[in-house]
Amino acid sequence: MTPQSMLKSPCNGNCGLAMESGSCPNCFRTMDEIVSWRAMSEQERETVLAAIPARRAEASTATAG
Repeated sequence: MTPQSMLKSPCNGNCGLAMESGSCPNCFRTMDEIVSWRAMSEQERETVLAAIPARRAEASTATAG
């Protein structure tokens, strides 16, 4: 796999960890996903990226209520 074929990380360089969710409130990945990102297969990365919209929506709902 070449670097060009790697899916871009959703990291925006503003890392944090929300204790209640166990994920970064900026990229919505878990600490394990962040640490493992470079070692993941493209399929694994696609799975993580596909989960982000639901995590974002859940976080938005939790902070609104």
